[in-house]
Amino acid sequence: MQDHHPDSQNQGKGKFLLLALGALGVVFGDLGTSPLYTIRECFYGTHAIALTGKNLMGTLSLIFWSMTMVLCIKYVVFILRADNRGEGGIFALLGLISRSATKISPRQRSITVLAGILGAGLLCGEGIITPAISVLSAIEGLEVATRAAKPAVVPLTCIILLGLFLVQRRGTADIGTIFGPIMLLWFAAISTLGIFQILNEPRVLHAVNPFHAFDFFARNKFHGFAVLGSVVLCLTGGEALYADLGHFGRNAIRFSWLAIAYPALLLNYFGQGALLLHHPEMKINPFYGVVPELLLYPMVGLATVATVIASQALISGVFSITQQGIQLGFLPRIRIVHTSSEMEGQIYIPFVNYALMIACIGVVLGFGESSGLAGAYGLSVTGTMAISSFLFLLVLVNRRRWPLWKAIPLVATFLVFDLSYLGANFLKIVDGGWFTLLAAMVITAVMTTWRRGREELNRKLQSERLPVEIFLDELAEHSLPRVPGTAIFMTISPAGIPLTLLHHVKHNHMLHEKVLLLTIRSVGVPTVPDRERVTVEDLGQGFYRVEAVDGFMQKPDVPEILRIATKQGLKTDPMTTTFYLGRELLLTTGDSKMLRWRKSLFAFMSRNAGTPAAYFNLPVNRVVELGAQVEI
Repeated sequence: MQDHHPDSQNQGKGKFLLLALGALGVVFGDLGTSPLYTIRECFYGTHAIALTGKNLMGTLSLIFWSMTMVLCIKYVVFILRADNRGEGGIFALLGLISRSATKISPRQRSITVLAGILGAGLLCGEGIITPAISVLSAIEGLEVATRAAKPAVVPLTCIILLGLFLVQRRGTADIGTIFGPIMLLWFAAISTLGIFQILNEPRVLHAVNPFHAFDFFARNKFHGFAVLGSVVLCLTGGEALYADLGHFGRNAIRFSWLAIAYPALLLNYFGQGALLLHHPEMKINPFYGVVPELLLYPMVGLATVATVIASQALISGVFSITQQGIQLGFLPRIRIVHTSSEMEGQIYIPFVNYALMIACIGVVLGFGESSGLAGAYGLSVTGTMAISSFLFLLVLVNRRRWPLWKAIPLVATFLVFDLSYLGANFLKIVDGGWFTLLAAMVITAVMTTWRRGREELNRKLQSERLPVEIFLDELAEHSLPRVPGTAIFMTISPAGIPLTLLHHVKHNHMLHEKVLLLTIRSVGVPTVPDRERVTVEDLGQGFYRVEAVDGFMQKPDVPEILRIATKQGLKTDPMTTTFYLGRELLLTTGDSKMLRWRKSLFAFMSRNAGTPAAYFNLPVNRVVELGAQVEI
């Protein structure tokens, strides 16, 4: 009989509550700040509808059912189950499908990868817009207090964003510990404010009846469909429910959402609705309309802190997506700084950080107010949700082996919502949606070009490789001098002899006593345990083939790989080991079927990619690079 000690149970509960509190700060930062702009965009934005009692009830009904069906049913109940060894997100779904590659055709696989890349591009676009619209919406609360503050809104927003991006280099481990309590205070504040308004006008609670939503569309027809593009703003950040699965676990995320975030958001939305029933003039900024005048400035301060937290979560998410994209071969190597020795996920990518900073401040200056950004925001959110549903269907059919009659009705229900929101947001392309499309197209073009270019380069190098057997036979005949030590040749393919080794022999006419041909590849799982990570093959004459596999959330680390190989009997001395790397100068005059502009883009990215030595954590004083010209 097992004894469950009360202290261990209390420790387990304590850890769970800490995870749930952390999820409030990281997962629900973006969703938690959506009341700042959602109701306002419905009745005051570019595609606003007349503020009448029936329209208000219809809008509240749409918000209630959107959050219930998409966030509670789709994400919390179903998609959170589709974890890739505990991890979530677009690339995690892609990894699940990749592991089922034998069950889908190459054409389906290509479409799936393209959809995943496009989804990642949209998420990166959301990472640009979230800090801009969230902070801008919070600071706009000053205009409610005094109209004299209007000229200061944009400059103050830019200063806050500048500070946010400049502190990224310090890491977020310390800041993250206070995210949860602050967001708990935020949810308590917005729910309390909502309750007071609902008590004054409890009939707004009738909006939970879906009849009001159907009546809204029946009366407003196409204009009602256009307003749906503003209603969807209540779902902003919903993808984080799944993307941050690996950090907090599904149970902590579900608890934080269902017990705290979801009811608090609904209370605030309904509270804003209750206010507008009696004070329609507050539609300019209904979120701050529910705040008593005495608490207005403290609420602006709390909202600003909450939006900074929401922005931080998206920035960290873009860093994570970039790292995973590099690992999966969708992006060139760039410098990644690990800001915490204890948490592997705490990373900082300087290039991405400053690119986001320039883009965020640029859109604030370009659009000038949060209403202008709402159109761009909705398109990125709805596009990502639709792609997630599509990938989830493939996971259900090919990975979970659901029959089509069971999988299609479920995902079709999700797509009814997703595609409706997406279609409504296409009406906003002129009003700002073009920015999201442009950002997603640029990022998708970069990812697909790099992936295709690497395939073409590998094909070219593979055709020039010498089979291992022939090389070893010739080596035995010519008996090249062997010097003490180990030479490790990094190669992207485990087949044949890499060109760097052939060039080394051609120019130096010698070899080390021990030669390792090392290939590192990434697979579609988050992490690979050490026992499965490295395989060693003895090729004879002091040659060894070493193949290492990394998950898309692991950092390639050659010294660590060599330590694992040592446990399998392959001993190397770090002080007498030399690493040989190939550096290709790409020429765009080859026979590759890539378009000329894509060849030029790939060559440009290749020239500016980070050094392999830093990426693979090689000791820089023991690295030799051998160059070659390659036509693609």
